[in-house]
Amino acid sequence: MPDRQFPEIQVKSVLNRVEGMPFRWSINPYRGCSHACPFCFARRTHWFLDEDGVNEWDTKVFVKVNAPDVLRLELSRPTWKRETVALGTATDPYQAIEGRYRITRGILEALRDFRTPVSIITRGPMIVRDLDVLQDLARRAGVTVCISVATTDNRLARQIEPTVAPPVQRLRTVARLAAAGIRTGVMLAPILPGLTDQPKHIEAVIRAARYHGAHFIGHNVLHLGDVTKDVFNQFLRDQYPDLVRVYKTLYGKKYAPPDYRAAILRIVSEVKDRLGIREPRYVESSQRDEQLALFERQNITPPSSRRL
Repeated sequence: MPDRQFPEIQVKSVLNRVEGMPFRWSINPYRGCSHACPFCFARRTHWFLDEDGVNEWDTKVFVKVNAPDVLRLELSRPTWKRETVALGTATDPYQAIEGRYRITRGILEALRDFRTPVSIITRGPMIVRDLDVLQDLARRAGVTVCISVATTDNRLARQIEPTVAPPVQRLRTVARLAAAGIRTGVMLAPILPGLTDQPKHIEAVIRAARYHGAHFIGHNVLHLGDVTKDVFNQFLRDQYPDLVRVYKTLYGKKYAPPDYRAAILRIVSEVKDRLGIREPRYVESSQRDEQLALFERQNITPPSSRRL
């Protein structure tokens, strides 16, 4: 096990403006991720601090210790419109170090108190620790949780997600959150050519997600940008040398060819249709308002509501 460093840093802002996505704002409590997944597209963010995204992405994780306090200042501005915030777009907010620092929990508490809806993506079952805050958020603003599951094959999962909880544990997390009234789905991602892109493999994940109560299924095909491409190609050379030529053909650019991505979409859509999974990952504001109105009609008022 490599030695890990967790430098504590002070940040001036927490909300990041996003373009070209279904959401306009994102938050990342950490920079770096101890999961050490070779496919992680966010490795290049270490470049922004002149750090090594190849060798230190998972061993040098920066902790934004003042993030909850800074976020409260940002959310209190009169210009804030309570738009949906995506939490964990470039790091896992529930990687192991969150157990010590509780930065993610502090962020969720701030979003709750300022009635700001949130969409969370994670591979970490630790999220159930914050079920109380998530339920408050669901009642007051809206929350969606997306648990990433790339495969149901334990051996392959250990190779591509070295320090992440086994797939079955993550699926149990889906079940527990859904049973508690949290809108929860599974992100089948990344789909890896030659490794996880067979129809039976894709169907196994979708069936397991449905069995465990997932409200929706999303998916993404692997994309290889700067830094990540170097790491993933080394992973292939070490573990799957027969696939090196396949990836060289597919990934002359950052993204797999459009026809390949379209073929994957057809497979995913066919399985979802057959299993009756039709709910979208992202909820329109009108749908979220209907959900909140339902809570109000049921007279469910969390204690935190009475503090504002």
